[in-house]
Amino acid sequence: MHTVKDIGDNFFKIEEKYNLNHRNIQGVYFWQIIRMYLYYDITKKLNTFESPQQKSLSIVDKIKTFLPFIKNSLLSNPLSKNYHKDILIFDHPRKVLYNNKYIDIYSYFLQDYIKEDNKSYEIIESPYLNKHYTEKSDNIKYNDRILLGSYFYKKTNKLNFTDNELDLIENLESEIKEVYNININLKQIIENHILNFKYDYNEYKKLLIKRKPKQVYLVVAYENKALVAACHDLDIPVYELQHGTISKYHMGYSYPNEKVLDNRIIKYFPDKLLSFGEYWKDSCNYPIKKENIQAIGFSYFEENSKKFKKIAKKDNQFLFISQGVIGKYLSKFAFELLKIINNENKDFKIIYKLHPGEYSNWKENYPELVNAIKSDKFIVIDNSKTPLYKLFAESKYQVGAFSTGIYEGLQFDCITYIVNLPGIEYLDTLIEKNIVKKVDSPKDLFDNINFKPNDYNKNYFFKSFDKELFNKILNS
Repeated sequence: MHTVKDIGDNFFKIEEKYNLNHRNIQGVYFWQIIRMYLYYDITKKLNTFESPQQKSLSIVDKIKTFLPFIKNSLLSNPLSKNYHKDILIFDHPRKVLYNNKYIDIYSYFLQDYIKEDNKSYEIIESPYLNKHYTEKSDNIKYNDRILLGSYFYKKTNKLNFTDNELDLIENLESEIKEVYNININLKQIIENHILNFKYDYNEYKKLLIKRKPKQVYLVVAYENKALVAACHDLDIPVYELQHGTISKYHMGYSYPNEKVLDNRIIKYFPDKLLSFGEYWKDSCNYPIKKENIQAIGFSYFEENSKKFKKIAKKDNQFLFISQGVIGKYLSKFAFELLKIINNENKDFKIIYKLHPGEYSNWKENYPELVNAIKSDKFIVIDNSKTPLYKLFAESKYQVGAFSTGIYEGLQFDCITYIVNLPGIEYLDTLIEKNIVKKVDSPKDLFDNINFKPNDYNKNYFFKSFDKELFNKILNS
């Protein structure tokens, strides 16, 4: 199997060889907008990562969701009126149930501080799997109009590449073929992404001109590069809120070949990254100055974990943290561990917590889990009703790959085992410091059941929310 390290290192070499981050096609820095997509396409073709395992929408589902898209485009169109907002927030599409309502866990808590500072704000929300979950309010607009327009724009337009552009694309396809021994239709990927980028850029620029915000906050900037570009061209500061694990092989953030001489050396990267804690400042070579990676904390974790801090540990409980891209491997690992537990007649219990994207079709994708739940020692959790932090609090052990949940589990003193699966490189630092234990097999884990981790500073990963720092950012 190709490792993430091998794939990533070769990816960076190709990038450097052709100076790809600074070349444009059709007036767009094309590599910056396809970089993440292309990397995952390569990992899937090499069978290093699986698809996220989310249930695909059927034709019937798409027809059913098309009408709400039209309705939202008409009734909740962010482009429909001219008025000023101090701040625009582009939140995470996936929502979590908190205090009986659905919220974006990364941006929700900032809203109170923005109100305290007497700033006006508006949230631009994209659907998750073609559906909105938040309650409608005056300061929430749905992004359906722009998404729908972009879809039709790509269907009705095409690009006329120059001979030089076609030569570059052909050379890159050959390079990828030679390095990875796979075929990639790079021309189609580039065309789709550039058409999408151009449409979105124009629409976001219109929106920014209408609202005249002083600042823009967004989650997952690498999926919103047209928005970042529009902000930069209008000289509006754009801040990204950290939403997950960052490492030297995360193509959304890591640019090892770039010498950061100014803060916008990568044109479609946000001006600042507001991180969970100090640890993430050194997670990779960011294309912005280090002082612009600011540890602000993670309010959702801080607030929501308090109620579970005093729960007693169950000394016999394993918690598996699943992820779609490695779910097939991890589910087999969990089933094999169950068989060892039964063969050794040990009184252990396994809780297998699925990622929300896996809820709807895990029984089709993970046959081992279907067999495992026949045992009273194995439970699959395929909903968000049971709080994840409660599971961390009560579990003595946690097992996973490179989910952000691993770091959250460490905050609850879970003894942590990292399965040697694709993406393990993301946690190299924790493995080297003996904070977590790398295991190659279920037997390896079972033989190391008495693993004692080294001490670590929990605030290093997730600091308490820094209200003073956020106030400075708000008024900068």
